[in-house]
Amino acid sequence: MSDDIELTIVMPCLNEAETLERCIVKAKAFLDKAKISGEVVIGDNGSTDGSQDIARKAGARVVDLPRRGYGAALMGAIEGAKGKYIIMGDSDDSYDFSNLDVFVEKLRAGYDLVMGNRFKGGVKPGAMPLLHKYLGNPVLSFIGRLFFKCDIGDFHCGLRGFRPDLVSVLGLQTTGMEFASEMVVKATLFKLKIAEVPTTLSPDGRTRPPHLRTWRDGWRHLRFLLIYSPRWLFIIPGIVLMVIGLAVGSWVEASQQHVAGVTLDTNTILYAGTAVIIGFQALIFGLLTRVYGMVSGFLPRKQALERFTQSNTLEKGLVVGILVFLLGVAGSIFSVIEWSHARFGLLVYPDILRIVIPSAVAIIVGFQVMLAAFFLSVLMINRK
Repeated sequence: MSDDIELTIVMPCLNEAETLERCIVKAKAFLDKAKISGEVVIGDNGSTDGSQDIARKAGARVVDLPRRGYGAALMGAIEGAKGKYIIMGDSDDSYDFSNLDVFVEKLRAGYDLVMGNRFKGGVKPGAMPLLHKYLGNPVLSFIGRLFFKCDIGDFHCGLRGFRPDLVSVLGLQTTGMEFASEMVVKATLFKLKIAEVPTTLSPDGRTRPPHLRTWRDGWRHLRFLLIYSPRWLFIIPGIVLMVIGLAVGSWVEASQQHVAGVTLDTNTILYAGTAVIIGFQALIFGLLTRVYGMVSGFLPRKQALERFTQSNTLEKGLVVGILVFLLGVAGSIFSVIEWSHARFGLLVYPDILRIVIPSAVAIIVGFQVMLAAFFLSVLMINRK
């Protein structure tokens, strides 16, 4: 980083010959107007339409990045930036690079990440497809706020400012469109100081279709949000399944139940046991995923989780697993004894299955507890 350069304006580029010069001219005009010592850096993804020469002639510095992807282009350009602060934005002329004062003010005030909000600043007619405006962006932003308790209204605004070390501090890794979500999510998880400011979105200045693919990139954003939230991906669904399975199974275990002319019996108990097993597996996956994220550094550490994993987890897990397993074995032995009373012949299946099914579930769950305890101890092995 150079002490002489306060602001680097970064733009990703892949065949943006139609609009790139306009964006660079606007960005440089802002630097001159605001009397800010700055530069414009283009992260080029291997353009074949002469975008690199256009950028250099317009006064920008070009960082050539052969690896394709929105995130890859931005990370490469950010690594080559020399400014104290960075503002990034798309090079399709949809963002107003001539009006970045509010971003600079927030960065100077000490905010780590300054997000633009297109819904507060205004989306001009034709600037955003209706599907994106009324479904995609609002839904994904809502999910982001719900999962991560992040007070950001526009998760996917491409105009944002931040410190140049943000990529390394947060360990940003995604090379595609998910880069935008990863930056916000990790900044929230690591409790960085985030601000949101209004910005406008204008119609894309290109005549060719955009690189963004609605359903593919929307799914990739959603998938990223789920992966970074083991609570919503695994733990909450697991708890719901276990509660339903235990409640229904216990209700029918006592005796047949009649609901709206339908008789619930041992088949219901079997499926309730299945729900308990799947739910418990989801809980285990959630715990292991969260611990892995913590020890690998892509999720923040939690004191409660660290205390749990460091308090003889293997030994306690083995004890609990063995007890549950033995409970299932005891039920199985009891069912065999009942079978022997019938001289190992035919049994009254509704009666015996009320013992066999819970016993089988206990055996499976107990064994899962033991395996999870061993795997958790592997994750917690001290490493350099």
